[in-house]
Amino acid sequence: MSENENDRIAEFTAFRKRMNERILAEPNQVVRRFFALDTQTYQAGALDVKTKELLGLVASLVLRCDDCISYHVAQCREAGVNRDEMFEAFSVGLVVGGSIVIPHLRRAVDFLDRLEQGDTACPAAHDHSA
Repeated sequence: MSENENDRIAEFTAFRKRMNERILAEPNQVVRRFFALDTQTYQAGALDVKTKELLGLVASLVLRCDDCISYHVAQCREAGVNRDEMFEAFSVGLVVGGSIVIPHLRRAVDFLDRLEQGDTACPAAHDHSA
């Protein structure tokens, strides 16, 4: 993996973390509660974390949010989703969202490839709000 690709993943992760901290430093209870609700949504319940992250990935593909897609690709990997499972989720997002999802699918697969090539600077911190 090139240094530039490592930099892009690290930059995404650092920006996300920095801005989430900055936003949560504000005394706005609606924003804080929404972030907390988002975090709680992806915790294990009737559905396990792996399933919820796959659902988040599909929804992000359909909504065409690259930051959300990258986040959920990383979270899916952390939850133990393998490449075949990831591509099945990609296929659901593509079928539901249509051909307009293809550019986002390309970036999702590129991000997955880079993560699989050993980049450990992936987006953690389970407040996923992109």
